[in-house]
Amino acid sequence: MDDRTHLLEYGNVSKLLFSFAMPAIIATAASSLYNLIDRMFIGQGVGSLALAGLGLTLPVMNVATGFGTLVGAGAGALVAIRMGEKKKDSATKILCNALLLNLIISIVFSIATLVFLDEILYLFGADQETLPYARDFLQIILAGNVITHLLFGLNSIMRSSGYPVKAMLSVLITVVCNLILAPLFIFGFRWGIRGAATATVISQFIGMCWVMAHFLNPRSFIHFERKSMRLDVRLALEIFSIGLSPFFIHTCSSLVNIFMNWQLKEYGGNMAIAAFGIVSVILSLLITIILGMTHGMQPIVGFNYGAGKSSRVLQTYWLTVRYATLVCAIGFVALMFVPQYIARAFTDSPEVVKLTARAMRICGAMMLLIGFQVVTSNFFQSIGKAKISVFLSLSRQIIFLLPFILLLPNWGGLDGVWGAMPAADLCSTGITALMLWLFLKKWKKEGALN
Repeated sequence: MDDRTHLLEYGNVSKLLFSFAMPAIIATAASSLYNLIDRMFIGQGVGSLALAGLGLTLPVMNVATGFGTLVGAGAGALVAIRMGEKKKDSATKILCNALLLNLIISIVFSIATLVFLDEILYLFGADQETLPYARDFLQIILAGNVITHLLFGLNSIMRSSGYPVKAMLSVLITVVCNLILAPLFIFGFRWGIRGAATATVISQFIGMCWVMAHFLNPRSFIHFERKSMRLDVRLALEIFSIGLSPFFIHTCSSLVNIFMNWQLKEYGGNMAIAAFGIVSVILSLLITIILGMTHGMQPIVGFNYGAGKSSRVLQTYWLTVRYATLVCAIGFVALMFVPQYIARAFTDSPEVVKLTARAMRICGAMMLLIGFQVVTSNFFQSIGKAKISVFLSLSRQIIFLLPFILLLPNWGGLDGVWGAMPAADLCSTGITALMLWLFLKKWKKEGALN
């Protein structure tokens, strides 16, 4: 096999996690920072109603991302496991099937959504003031959805197959291009929110070309091969089974966002939706940093689980939990003590700033628990325990968060809408800890721990 597989099996875990996680953290954080800065451009250059319109696109964006991760995350985890089992041909076949699946799913999703776009946005809480902004943004984003799926889906496999730095560069290329094009299109060409969407699609196309060039190169450890370029239904189902966890996270987030928008519209109006758009992008930045750590953890855990080295699996997992909790602690301090300064970077509306600052303090109350929760769910995904990972994904979004969104505003009004998030975090962390304890107990009983 390759030197990379030797490092995954025998390299120092701490150094290995750093070498895999740091590029992934930079890539995911840069991507999230782009979304954050993009919203700053839109808020300052187009206005608060545009921010509200952008917030209404979150359910569609989450479902689109969910379908992308259904393939990308599932295929990435499988590739790492197959490499640990010394099955390079199987890993190549997974790559080729991921390419085909991304093409099929992204095209079907875009067509279906564009046909019914206005009806969908009205369902999600749009009105005559916010619909034009949401529609203008999504028409362009959905037209380029196939580019987005290929970029991020194949990038996940690039990282898992032993190229974390190249995977980081593909995202950084996209982000840098976006940060150049977005202000040019929004302010220079005066294209407004459509300019932001156009900049996104063009930038992702450039990043996609970088990723495709890697897998078209026969010197890459795994690469496209014509003989493997046939859709294997059984393999596709295996990819889906592992990718179901992040898929459910994103699709359930979409459902939650719909109800959240309804409640925000009821108790706070369009400005509350605009505030939530700001809060969500800040929380997303913190969570994507943690997800970057789990992306770095995934190939190490997956490979060593496949190789039967449980001590290295657990060492990597607990180290990731420790670092993720540190990130959450930094985020907690920022959300509690300087929320108004963060809000002012997005808008000069006093009403939106006030709403956003209060929302940040309430929504971030249980931030210290999120690192453990996210890392553990991704840990189960990384070792192919799809059912556990899916259950943990559903527990926060559906079992806890959705009922809290519907019930708590009856007593707390708008604060009750915000309070649903920390309440769900507390409950789902307890479930996550219980599932981890039961799994480790069973693993030890089976004699798999060494």
